[in-house]
Amino acid sequence: MQQVVFGFVPRIAVVAFGGNALLPKESDGTQAEQETLAAEAAVWLVDIVRQGYELVVVHGNGPQVGNIMIQVEQSVLQIPPITLDVAVAQTQGSIGFLLQKAIRNELARKAIPKDVVTLLTEVEVDPDDPAFRHPTKPVGPFFNRYRAKVLEEERGWTMKEDSGRGFRKVVASPKPKRILNFDVVRRLVTSGTVVIAAGGGGIPVVHASDGSVRGIEAVIDKDHASSLLASELKADLFIVLTGVARVMKNFGKRSQQALAEMTVSEARKLLKQGQFPAGSMGPKVEASIRFVETSGSSVLITDAAHLARALEGESGTYIRPAPVQKKKPKRRKKRRGEPRPEKPGGVPDAKPPSTGAE
Repeated sequence: MQQVVFGFVPRIAVVAFGGNALLPKESDGTQAEQETLAAEAAVWLVDIVRQGYELVVVHGNGPQVGNIMIQVEQSVLQIPPITLDVAVAQTQGSIGFLLQKAIRNELARKAIPKDVVTLLTEVEVDPDDPAFRHPTKPVGPFFNRYRAKVLEEERGWTMKEDSGRGFRKVVASPKPKRILNFDVVRRLVTSGTVVIAAGGGGIPVVHASDGSVRGIEAVIDKDHASSLLASELKADLFIVLTGVARVMKNFGKRSQQALAEMTVSEARKLLKQGQFPAGSMGPKVEASIRFVETSGSSVLITDAAHLARALEGESGTYIRPAPVQKKKPKRRKKRRGEPRPEKPGGVPDAKPPSTGAE
């Protein structure tokens, strides 16, 4: 339930964006570069606040986790390796700090009296999720065939060749079931705090047979986790930032078409047709459909450069609930012996004159 302050129910926006927003492929990946990009991100994040929304931020962490796993491998002879769930927690802290600091500074520049907090967020997954039987998500560095075989034997990793570039560890990408820290997120955002939560899709955890919580090696898709968080918060708007201004139909073809708006049924139809590949736009559209169906609110998919215009309805792709079809009132059947309805003035309908033809 949303908190009501003096009769006012806050509007909530949940915005999700990828880890490459702070660590793009073409960058050197230095801390200074990431701080600069975080400051740039803070400008459009605070613009959402200026639109009158309470804000929850969900960031990705793909390249950052990859870098941590490279560091782990390079130092394995000196420092004991960590598991993937701990690596995700590390990125929640480090990326969260960069964003938190940048958002705080931007809020101060805009004279907006709000606090900002980063929350280490555990997300429960099902240990029997089919994804654990067929891990497909590559993480970390590339290895040669010999090293890959050693890692399979010594650490029990699943290794797969990746596009002829070498072997990589692959892990499960299960669907999120529950956000363990949800009540904390809700209390913070409805009291006016900007919350950075569920970074990288959340720290994957399962409940053991004794009821305790333990981490598990997996990667939760941040779009699905942010969709779940937005649904549970009953967010008024779910914003998914990606690399294009609008979702495209027939992307890369001569018949390519930018979509300004889709209903849920239209989005699902295009998804089934393969218009949105699993490795790019697919999870974003799938997560958007789930949010709209569970909340009845809308999703905006766009890029950071067009976000301001998209919030004004001038860019981006909105996925909305199907319009409610008004049912036509059924005509009541006239009962036998019932008088004909009267015309205005109280005169019954006259029987049409006979033409003499039967």
